[in-house]
Amino acid sequence: MATDRLTEVLDATYECLTRYGVRRTTMDDIASVMGVSRSAVYQYVNGKDDAFRRLAERLHTEALVRAGRAAAADAPYAERVRGVLDAKLRLVLRLTGDSPHTAELMDAKARLFGDLCHGFTAELRALLTELFTEASAHAGTTLPPPDAADVCLALVTGLESHPDAARLLPPATDALLTGLLGGAPQDRPAAVPVA
Repeated sequence: MATDRLTEVLDATYECLTRYGVRRTTMDDIASVMGVSRSAVYQYVNGKDDAFRRLAERLHTEALVRAGRAAAADAPYAERVRGVLDAKLRLVLRLTGDSPHTAELMDAKARLFGDLCHGFTAELRALLTELFTEASAHAGTTLPPPDAADVCLALVTGLESHPDAARLLPPATDALLTGLLGGAPQDRPAAVPVA
């Protein structure tokens, strides 16, 4: 039951974020969206900063779960890498598309969220490095796995501001992986499923 109420608090926090941004949102705003008193909101979060931090953590965690599923899929490497990159891109596109304010949750320099953003990117890098390490063991790669992961993350970062980013991600990933994996990505063997 408490988890459901926390979810409601975070949903209300997101709604306030889309309207007002982090700075202008108050605990009264969050309570008003929920239809409860401000003191009721304090039962689930320690204040506005805590609410926004938990919201950012929830969104980043959801994206990491999607990325982890993609990385662990029984699919060719190109598809798995694309899935990891898609998880990052979808999070960014959602946040930048919902409101000019929601992108604040992706600000790596923000006091409240910077460590979450850096941690998120580090987790994605680790997933990608692991995929390129597996690919290298099967057929080789043109760059060391950590460098290949960094190049892939840079690709997504570059696409994030493009108006047609979602459509461009698959062909851009395929083109990049053709170079990184030394051949047509669709011809690469699927990874051996991890038990």
